Amino acid sequence: MYSSVLPMTDISALEVPPAGTEEFFGAAYPAATRYAQHLATTGIEWGLIGPREIDRLWTRHILNCAVVAEFIDDSDVVGDVGSGAGLPGIPIALLRPEAQVVLIEPMERRVEWLKMVVDDLQLDNVRIVRARVEELVDEEMFTVVTSRAVKAMTTLIEWTHEVMGPDGRILALKGASVEAELAKTKKLLKRCRLSQPKIHIVDGGILEVPSRVVEIVKK
Repeated sequence: MYSSVLPMTDISALEVPPAGTEEFFGAAYPAATRYAQHLATTGIEWGLIGPREIDRLWTRHILNCAVVAEFIDDSDVVGDVGSGAGLPGIPIALLRPEAQVVLIEPMERRVEWLKMVVDDLQLDNVRIVRARVEELVDEEMFTVVTSRAVKAMTTLIEWTHEVMGPDGRILALKGASVEAELAKTKKLLKRCRLSQPKIHIVDGGILEVPSRVVEIVKK
């Protein structure tokens, strides 16, 4: 089903998926497992994932990002900013095959890795763009912008508000300190005609430690 691009690397330390993961991904579970194997092998070898992350790839990375898919509609065009190892863009694409997902990444080596993985997973709803998102004004337009561990909220808003269409949304995965970040965005939100942020605490019925998803809507 898939091309053989994985190296002969020992992945015995790869975290066992939590109970319910197969049901969570449904038909996409084989591809999600293949993606986990890529992260644990080529992802580490190419420097996209730290070797210490191998025993928490499912909970801290794949599922942590996959829960964002509940906010994505089939009609959405998603721009994943600073996609890196395809997080959260690839898990979203696996769970929402009708949505269009654009992985935006400026670093050549990461782009090459993403191309290899997307091709191997046969993700026809994914496109990869080598650029910084602020360079895509007048070239791309998204209904949703996603990000994970990409700069502070003020910077993310500055970078993305012009590539969102009417009623476009920012969905940013953030940590426990997000309140302090958001406190600095009030004037910027008003200037960019964006709504007040909502913080969603989501676990997808599978995560012991929920994800924090900041949602901001373009007025």
